[in-house]
Amino acid sequence: METSVDIEALNQQIQIDSAFIEDIKSEANQVIVGQEYMMDRLLLGLLSNGHILLEGLPGLAKTLAIKTLSSIIDVSFKRIQFTPDLLPADILGTMIFNQKSNEFSIRKGPIFANFILADEINRAPAKVQSALLEAMQERQVTIGKETFKLEEPFLVLATQNPIEQEGTYPLPEAQTDRFMLKVNVGYPTKEEEIEIIRRNVSGSIGKKVKPVVSAEKIIKARKVVKKIYMDEKVERYIIDIVFATRNPDDYQLSKLKGLINYGASPRASINLALASRAYAFMQRRGYVIPDDVRNVCKDILRHRIGTTYEAEAENISQEDIITEILNSVVVP
Repeated sequence: METSVDIEALNQQIQIDSAFIEDIKSEANQVIVGQEYMMDRLLLGLLSNGHILLEGLPGLAKTLAIKTLSSIIDVSFKRIQFTPDLLPADILGTMIFNQKSNEFSIRKGPIFANFILADEINRAPAKVQSALLEAMQERQVTIGKETFKLEEPFLVLATQNPIEQEGTYPLPEAQTDRFMLKVNVGYPTKEEEIEIIRRNVSGSIGKKVKPVVSAEKIIKARKVVKKIYMDEKVERYIIDIVFATRNPDDYQLSKLKGLINYGASPRASINLALASRAYAFMQRRGYVIPDDVRNVCKDILRHRIGTTYEAEAENISQEDIITEILNSVVVP
């Protein structure tokens, strides 16, 4: 009885605290046509304090969506265009010798902002990509002997093109695992594309959005997200999904054994739990249901499962494997 009272009180609190979600979407719709799924996933990462990798063809509003979101939320924003000649110091900053004072001083790089857009992240070599690792995981940056804490909220939003392989460097596994979500961005519908044409032709595509949410409100919402109730059965459901990627035999999925090279890491379990809570918050609910887990599952797992040559030969993707697991693991 006490738990139900707590959930009821939490539901009421969430009705108030989640009202800004609609404000953000309403403001974003003035600039972005369609792509509701992508915007939802950007908000999901923001509420879960998780970084996002957007993968899609050029011209699908990936960069525009990220820039728009940073304008709607009153935070600092920096865009880093990843290129083959980029150096780690170009991202983090470096030590500069001052001749007047005869000592070194630190010049901070663009990583010192709330929202970082890592545009075309796979265009830079691994040593540059790995410069982001400490910032993404520990929320801090080390330059020389000094370590600086990054201001909250801190979010890395990266984009990459899936088809162009010339002049690109695949992201290391350690790097991709630090992205909470990998979102595949698709084409707009016919009606949406007509609206895109009209807005571009009329010149209304450059409309400016105004800040409607403060950084403090986002930080407060993140604390509420962590309070959302998750039953032990739902926790077990998350663990079963992740373990099915590692030991498919245990879940009567022997046919997947030859298709999976390696399964999802413990970060997958943590992020599934966090994202499910954030999704429940966006639905203005104080508790997690199995459908919340299923809804975010592909975005959490698709970059954490390694497929074998056999899977590639049979044209079986990570998404096919996740779908098979979700269809087989018992829902509580």
